[in-house]
Amino acid sequence: MKPVYVINGFLDSGKTDFFRYTLAQPYFKTKGKTLLIVCEEGENEYEEKLLQSTNTVLELIEDEADFNVSKLTALDNKYDPERILIEYNGMWNFKNMHLPKKWGIEQQISMIDASSFRLYYTNMKSLLAEQIRNSDMILFNRCDGIEDLASYKRNIKAINQRADIIFEDENGEVDVTLDEDLPFDLKADPIELDNYGYGMFYLDALDHVERYEGKKVRFTAMVMKPSEFPENNFVPGRMIMGCCANDMQFLGFACEYDGAKNLKEKEWVLITAEVEKKYVKEYDGEGPFLKAVSVEKTSEPKEPVVDFTAPQA
Repeated sequence: MKPVYVINGFLDSGKTDFFRYTLAQPYFKTKGKTLLIVCEEGENEYEEKLLQSTNTVLELIEDEADFNVSKLTALDNKYDPERILIEYNGMWNFKNMHLPKKWGIEQQISMIDASSFRLYYTNMKSLLAEQIRNSDMILFNRCDGIEDLASYKRNIKAINQRADIIFEDENGEVDVTLDEDLPFDLKADPIELDNYGYGMFYLDALDHVERYEGKKVRFTAMVMKPSEFPENNFVPGRMIMGCCANDMQFLGFACEYDGAKNLKEKEWVLITAEVEKKYVKEYDGEGPFLKAVSVEKTSEPKEPVVDFTAPQA
């Protein structure tokens, strides 16, 4: 399987600069040819000297209809590259991208111009969501002067929880935490979570489970009972709208509860649970795990979906 490295983002988000930097690094100067496929031309270009010194061939595909398996297979036969870099057009729907069978995506990175993020998020939600949904890393550049980067992080995490999110200004990487922006009292016992509070708790606990270890949380949840879970486990959670109505997903943490077998799929409960960090087979790693203190049946809340479609202040 030939490794494919994909970088996407809207025009002039910094994709070319990122790949130029990558190609110039010693760790990337490996044996064999690199095929670089560029799907739109921005202000910056690849210098011929850089391409020659790194044994890289560049192919420009400007029409989305031409970015197809047949065309890519022809390029593979022509150059027989060891690896493929794809600078994808941000205005093309990423879910329509299809690769030859012997190509496999090794890494996907999304570049975002932070100064234009609000505009993209408001007017191009669907395209933006497809760019970042399966990305391994989201890199925000041009963060200078932007104070509420934490809200950007929330918006991204609502769509892709596993991605690494990096913020950079002209001085380098910017540290962004949500400590001062949480809509609930971390010192409360239990921590009461309303609709939006649950969404924030879920996203924050993924990155900072240590903040919640040994603490109790209380929230209204929908019951999910995955077939692969033990009989005394279930998942209390909520539907969260990360970008648009078609982007809703159920988000919850595994919970141990002796009465789980008596719960019904999709019924509503008021749960109080203690948070711990634990290895969970279904997570394929460590993560937040809940131990129920009490579970009471309740009615569906007035707003059953946690809505992150509008950037939060």
